[in-house]
Amino acid sequence: MLSSTTVRVGGTDDAAAIGLVHVRSWQAAYVGHFPQAYLDGLDPEARAAGWRRYLEAGDHDREALLVVECDGELVGFASLGPCRDPDAAGVGELYALYLLPEAWGRGAGRELMAAAVGVLAVLGFDQATLWVLDANARARLFYEAAGWAADGATRVEDRFGFPVPEVRYRRALP
Repeated sequence: MLSSTTVRVGGTDDAAAIGLVHVRSWQAAYVGHFPQAYLDGLDPEARAAGWRRYLEAGDHDREALLVVECDGELVGFASLGPCRDPDAAGVGELYALYLLPEAWGRGAGRELMAAAVGVLAVLGFDQATLWVLDANARARLFYEAAGWAADGATRVEDRFGFPVPEVRYRRALP
């Protein structure tokens, strides 16, 4: 467990750190699942620019971006809002939850997950979904330990230039 962990709403000043977390977590979690050349080519500054544009856009109806800090350093983030799947109208969705690899297994992810689930409930959702790489056993175990379960939906994302098989998880919210 980390000595001092805080979860808060993320802002534009966090974009660079969020971009770094996004890239480093993918580079660690997706080795062997994504082409190595793709992972090696990920650019934290490009990801930061995307997050900065998102944050500067302002009003995101029923969406939130949370960050987790450990000992004053931003080590993870979660983004969430209304589910984007046509068969899950009125349901919330955890779009992303990523941590720096050195923060894995130390409690920050559990705190961030608990906060994300709480925010989804505050936003008025009574259920939520998330998509996870079907071969990402570590993430799947993490989600299952947090009360999520596969709901039978699958898809193959191809927006990266290679197929990414995913499984949808769902849970009731408090």
